[in-house]
Amino acid sequence: MSKFSGFPARMEFTPVPNLFLSSLMPQISDITELKVTLHLFAALYRKRGYPRFVTYDELLSDASLMASFRQEGEPVAVLRRGLDMAIERGTVLRLSLSRDGKPEEVYFLNSESDRRAVTRIQNGELALTGLKAARPTAETELEEPPNIFSLYEQNIGMLTPMIAEELREAEKLYPEAWIKDAIGEAVSLNKRSWRYIARILERWASEGRSEETSRRGAGKADADKYNKQKYGHMFQR
Repeated sequence: MSKFSGFPARMEFTPVPNLFLSSLMPQISDITELKVTLHLFAALYRKRGYPRFVTYDELLSDASLMASFRQEGEPVAVLRRGLDMAIERGTVLRLSLSRDGKPEEVYFLNSESDRRAVTRIQNGELALTGLKAARPTAETELEEPPNIFSLYEQNIGMLTPMIAEELREAEKLYPEAWIKDAIGEAVSLNKRSWRYIARILERWASEGRSEETSRRGAGKADADKYNKQKYGHMFQR
């Protein structure tokens, strides 16, 4: 084994969920499952769009991943075993679709937003580019705009259980369009955090939105409702 020469001064990092480090990783004793899981985190993080997914063919074509399996047996069989273990543990989700009439396996992180996406794909409500569900409907080709949860993941960062709860609470207080626009404004200013988005929503609720002056009357009528909610302190001046 050749000794590692060390990390360079500048390098890229891949986020790993804290829950994986604290709860899942201590349970994983098989090196194949660990390799596959960490690689899936990296591959999914590099993806863009909604929802994020990795296909089986993409994993097979990754030379460094497949080379890492050679000491454990036939690489394709080792990859399959690692994927099966990660799915059985519940770390990732697998969905069987088709591409040009041929079966294609697709993998997602087992997160709240991806579970919703998988359900919508299975119901024919959401389509992945070039891929079709086993029983598509007439609406399969129509991809709906992402909701606030997927929009957050696409533009701000990984959707943790705490952030998901904050978004659910925000849904009770603000119009969905406000939350989407606040995420967009935070991205345009490169302020990618939920705290900054919450401040934008707080400001709009207390001062109104300049582009929605015609709606201020209705917004003012709802002020008492906002003040009584969990985030009521945000609106008091």
